Amino acid sequence: MNPAHHVFTDPAFGLIIIGDEILSGKRADKHLPKVIELLSARGLTLAWSRCVGDDRKRITAALQDAFASADVVFSCGGIGATPDDHTRQCAAAALGVELALHPEAKDLIEQRMRDVAAEQGQTFDPSRPDNVHRYNMGVFPAGARIIHNPYNKIPGFSCDGSGGGTVHFLPGFPVMAWPMIESVLDGQYRHCQRQGAWLERSVVVLGAMEAALTPLMERIEAVHAVKVFSLPSVDHPTYGRHIELGVKGAPESVNAAYVDLLAGLHDRAAQLGPEMVRR
Repeated sequence: MNPAHHVFTDPAFGLIIIGDEILSGKRADKHLPKVIELLSARGLTLAWSRCVGDDRKRITAALQDAFASADVVFSCGGIGATPDDHTRQCAAAALGVELALHPEAKDLIEQRMRDVAAEQGQTFDPSRPDNVHRYNMGVFPAGARIIHNPYNKIPGFSCDGSGGGTVHFLPGFPVMAWPMIESVLDGQYRHCQRQGAWLERSVVVLGAMEAALTPLMERIEAVHAVKVFSLPSVDHPTYGRHIELGVKGAPESVNAAYVDLLAGLHDRAAQLGPEMVRR
């Protein structure tokens, strides 16, 4: 692509999903499609995702990559205080900092414990062993910022890496994680949002091979401020072997690029099927 063209608004967004239960199949991941949906509703896209089991070495490596990436990354899972929760410790290791009880997190956790005690008709006892242990959920890497949790007040946290990446750490529970992701997007990253400024146009090219269309795709990206995509299929029940070929980006650029794309396909005597538009 011509370096003068900029298709996407920085930063890029990434997702890390943590938990053995996902990789073992005990639970189906719901975060990936939901994060795509939340970003799409704001005119944003997910650049990458990564799923990691409950292994400290692998989690730390994934977080080191995220902190070095200059991306905005949401990490879901493993921030509790049970023996199989490693994310807080791995985040500190990836950053090379100590863990410490965050003062505001401590207050929020205590508020939650007082609420639960009141609901159960009990007197809150901060020295009770299980209550003391619950404060561990507020032990974050030094310098972390909290993310408020509207579901039960137990916060998540955000950390910045020296490489420019920011990771927002959230619980694995969708009922908690998803509204927290929305609050981060609508707070810190509202300036990145581009509702109504994103368009995708594509056409089915019947019987096509990607290699034959690659020069056309490269030319479109070189001339227009769009991203070209191709989705091949070999056994579609209606179209058989085909490629969905299209462009996506800002509407004005997409419309011009799509006209150019169709002209190039007609020049190649390509057999075309239905056209599609997504916003």
